[in-house]
Amino acid sequence: MQTENNAGLTIAGKIYRSRLLVGSGKYQDLEQTRLATEASGAEIITVAIRRVNIGQDPNAPSLLDVVPPSKYTILPNSAGCYNAEDAVYTLQLGRELLGGHKLCKLEVLGDEKTLFPNMPETLKAAKTLVNDGFDVMVYCSDDPIQARMLEDIGCVAVMPLASLIGSGMGILNPWNLSLIIQQAKVPVLVDAGVGTASDAAIAMELGCDGVLMNTAIAGAQDPLRMARAMGLAVEAGREAFLAGRIARKFAASASSPMAGRIA
Repeated sequence: MQTENNAGLTIAGKIYRSRLLVGSGKYQDLEQTRLATEASGAEIITVAIRRVNIGQDPNAPSLLDVVPPSKYTILPNSAGCYNAEDAVYTLQLGRELLGGHKLCKLEVLGDEKTLFPNMPETLKAAKTLVNDGFDVMVYCSDDPIQARMLEDIGCVAVMPLASLIGSGMGILNPWNLSLIIQQAKVPVLVDAGVGTASDAAIAMELGCDGVLMNTAIAGAQDPLRMARAMGLAVEAGREAFLAGRIARKFAASASSPMAGRIA
């Protein structure tokens, strides 16, 4: 349901009906990728340029055969990069493969164990990419200061992690996310750590503009059913945020008023 305050998610000037963004890795095959993507209702699909074929190998099946750019916004990302130089090169390759596509997701990782973002290298890469004409969505720590610095550089969206990539631990620090949301003038999307539908709903209830996930869907026992659940959870969380929850209080409050009651 669209309302005046819920007209869609705007990224780099384009409006999307769905606030769920999904990844394209870890599925059994390309057919399952296609079916899960359709079931999720997502319109933005992130692609790891270093791991997924979108034209790098003309002799191999291409992801674009099942999630075509005519139907979806392809979001190339620099997953697997550990310094700014590699990340910039990878995203420039993605732009070339996609015919000048400017929208990208920047990831610069700190180490292979935690996959936590390397923020100094992320900031460095973000400056280079913005100056090169990219519309940069950026995976980052849940540090409000770092998020503001990325916004000041010119990133079109900040994407703080909820918890470690692929961990399924959910949102471990809602207070930091709330601080980022309160100050941001660009979309804030939770990226990494979502495990199930309630995690996605909580992110949206906090006021996030969207949620990006991959493992939570692809790693589920039934990816298609989980994809549908995640789409519904994001919608429900957004509606709850716009509706405004009741205040928490340390006292009971009867559902039926006392005034005018029958003896």
